[in-house]
Amino acid sequence: MMKRLTFLALAALLLGASQARATLDIMDKIIAIVDEDIILASELDQRIKTLKLQIAENETLPTEAILRQQVLERLVVDSLQLQMADRAGVRISDEELNQALQAVAAQNKLTLAEFRQAIERDGIAYSDMREQLRREMKISRVQQGIMRNRIDISEQEIKNFLASELGSALTADEYRLAHILLPFPEDPSPAQINQVRAAAEDLLAKTNAGEDFRALAVANSAGQNALEGGDLGWRKIAQLPSMFMETAETMREGDVRGPIQSGSGFHLIKLLETRGANSEGQIDQTQVRHVLIQPSEIRTDEEAREMAESLREEVAAGRTFEEIAKLYSDDPGSALSGGDLGWSRAGTFVAEFELQLQAAEIGVLSAVFKSQHGYHFLEVTGRRTEDFSDRFRMGQAENYLRNQRFDEELQSWIRELRDDAFVELRI
Repeated sequence: MMKRLTFLALAALLLGASQARATLDIMDKIIAIVDEDIILASELDQRIKTLKLQIAENETLPTEAILRQQVLERLVVDSLQLQMADRAGVRISDEELNQALQAVAAQNKLTLAEFRQAIERDGIAYSDMREQLRREMKISRVQQGIMRNRIDISEQEIKNFLASELGSALTADEYRLAHILLPFPEDPSPAQINQVRAAAEDLLAKTNAGEDFRALAVANSAGQNALEGGDLGWRKIAQLPSMFMETAETMREGDVRGPIQSGSGFHLIKLLETRGANSEGQIDQTQVRHVLIQPSEIRTDEEAREMAESLREEVAAGRTFEEIAKLYSDDPGSALSGGDLGWSRAGTFVAEFELQLQAAEIGVLSAVFKSQHGYHFLEVTGRRTEDFSDRFRMGQAENYLRNQRFDEELQSWIRELRDDAFVELRI
């Protein structure tokens, strides 16, 4: 596909020699002017070729004339959105593009190299594929930004949705359980029931001793998912077998419960993972303060370390942490607060700091350690778990309501964008 030309570049070409104009006419043809952009016949031909390759064999295409008209209109709309992206400074880095290509390849169960080979076997240049995906990502960014401003979801709408049966079901937590079934023989006697119960209790003891639940399920379970380690997959609480529902809600990840008796036998269940408002909305937070000493033009790395060690010894000997931080810390954001970094969640700080933070006991000074910022010592002053489940659930509801309106509002905006643009079609 030839590189898209700007309108100014087109003007320069038109002012060129007649030989250049003749060459342009022979090689390609301008079929549309869209504001400050042009669309070439080669672009239309390439897009139609790609579309035909994507159409399944059992799908019917419209006539060639209608297909060309539909694809050209799509190119016009894409051009308008790409021009808007360029004016807004939207950029897609090569790293982002590569990640997107790898995701597309993975969806097709291919490596990136295999995906490239498949594209080229279909007669599409890999470089064209990359640039088309880059354009689609830019267009998506523009659409997301515009829709955030156009779609307004009120707090009352969110509350009404959460109070509905649909809202309650959609925002319910999901559980991923693994399961072992030890079955009863047909018409079991009390002695046989006790024998199966004892076998189930023996397996439970093994899991509590550290044996792998998955391996035990493969070797012992009569459940349908035994070969998958008993994995039942992700299910909302209402989708779980009724005998597991009440138990699952009280479990933490990694817990194993049982034996649970049913008409078919005894069951053991393990909670592998949870996701949703109740699980992800519980945020562990840590309150910490620190002193940072940085090397500088007048302080070598070794001198910075020695100074941090000396200051830590002063705090350990009874001088207040706040005083040391205010007088000596090179972190301007926390020094005036006595080194206090406030409440934070995991992943807020650089890796070396996080490691010390998670290992520290409340009220105990850490050893001096180095990060990319310099030499630190820290003190954890508190830990808590904040319940953000209501906020998380409201976010889920808002996203659902926004997605419901997205397509309709997007089409409305595209029509407005198209109506307000200067478009000259030449076919």
